[in-house]
Amino acid sequence: MQRRKVTSISAQVRRSVWSVAALLSVPVVLGLGLVLLYTLRYQAMIQRMDAAAELKPVVETNLARDLFSVAAGRVSFAESGVPEEIALVNGTLERLLAETSGSRQLHLTIARRTMDTVSLYAEQIRDGMAAHRPVSEIEAIVDEVWQVGALVDDKIDGFIAEEIAAAAAESNRMRITLIIAAAVEVILLLIALVRTQRVTDRLTGSIREALHSLEEAVRRIAQGQFRERVTGIDVVELRELANQINLMAARLEGLIEQIRQKQDHLAKAELRTLQAQINPHFLYNTLDTIVWQAESGKAEDVILLTRSLSDFFRISLSAGADWIPVEQELRHASAYLSIQKIRYRDILNYRVDVEGDLSDAWIPKLLLQPLVENALYHGIKSRRGGGVIRITARRDGERLRFAVEDTGRGMAPEKLAELRASLREEPALQTTYESEHSGFGLRNVNFRIRLYYRQDEGLRIDADDAGTTVSFDVPVLRKEDLEHDQGVSG
Repeated sequence: MQRRKVTSISAQVRRSVWSVAALLSVPVVLGLGLVLLYTLRYQAMIQRMDAAAELKPVVETNLARDLFSVAAGRVSFAESGVPEEIALVNGTLERLLAETSGSRQLHLTIARRTMDTVSLYAEQIRDGMAAHRPVSEIEAIVDEVWQVGALVDDKIDGFIAEEIAAAAAESNRMRITLIIAAAVEVILLLIALVRTQRVTDRLTGSIREALHSLEEAVRRIAQGQFRERVTGIDVVELRELANQINLMAARLEGLIEQIRQKQDHLAKAELRTLQAQINPHFLYNTLDTIVWQAESGKAEDVILLTRSLSDFFRISLSAGADWIPVEQELRHASAYLSIQKIRYRDILNYRVDVEGDLSDAWIPKLLLQPLVENALYHGIKSRRGGGVIRITARRDGERLRFAVEDTGRGMAPEKLAELRASLREEPALQTTYESEHSGFGLRNVNFRIRLYYRQDEGLRIDADDAGTTVSFDVPVLRKEDLEHDQGVSG
């Protein structure tokens, strides 16, 4: 029998992202490197042409003009600046020679050797002036300088023309390279899209199949078939949920058997049955939401929903315990709100504020979630634009104070008075849901607080146009205070 392949949502998404990133980054990095290389070479050509162009007026005009001034006796040879001009031209030509090759180097070599002739003529003018040679002879040498300078200028023009042609060829190569890089990028992008589509189809198929198995199993469990078990889940992130549903079914089966066998403990047995029940509409809606998010490719939302739903059922069960740490109760309510936040993202926001150290405090489980559910369905959903649910838990000496506030539509005074009156009545366990979305309902939470803590007051309710606040406070009980109670979470 062929072993089924195990699928991990996070691993599949991670591999897909890295493979796409690798495919797309190679041509980008290569293209950028080539563009940078060609840009540097092109810039070097421009700089060489600029340097050569700056020499043209010197060799074409300035040298002969300054030497003529020397010959005319207007300035001395040392004051004319000719030696500096010759040194400038020679230095620039030698630098350009070191940076070029081929026919461009030939133009520069001729220009450099011709400049040696200019230097020789300049020395003859200097020596002739010192020896007081006839002006006509000096002027004849100056004329030679004009002609030689024109030759140097011509060779510089030739160098610049060759450099321009080389720059044009370099620009064309860069353009071709960019076109090739762009084509490769498009091809790799198509490959990445095809690969991503295949991975997504395979992943969503696995998730859809696993969620269908979960939904069918939960549906049968909800119909009373508590021997039903979830099997064949190949998605790693959903296995824990399947295990928790199987554990839930097992616990439900055991609790129902205990109820049948222990009629003398009717009150707590009925209470545990209520605690172990699930709201199938909430589970179906959540599973449908997971399917929608998976089909939309929102893997992060799928993971968050799956983990939150797993936390919700894990804490709801708590191995059949009645008492759990306060931190778990807050986490249970947060998991519920996290799921509903994704379902009602446009209308729901929430906060969980904890003040003081609650790490050693225990309370009966499922006190906060029904209050949160009531705030959502009777407060936030009934108000245009939605609102905020805030859970507050704080320690005040040896008392724990909890509050669930919502910014929903509030409550009419007569309705508030009626609800307060019902909570002051003799406590009784309500064994049916108050409405489709009320969970255990306010009266059952009120009953459980008064039953477990043996106190007269349970819930307090305040409401106005700005919203509703349901609060209660109970003594701090630690695990050692509850050792006599078999319903303590291990």
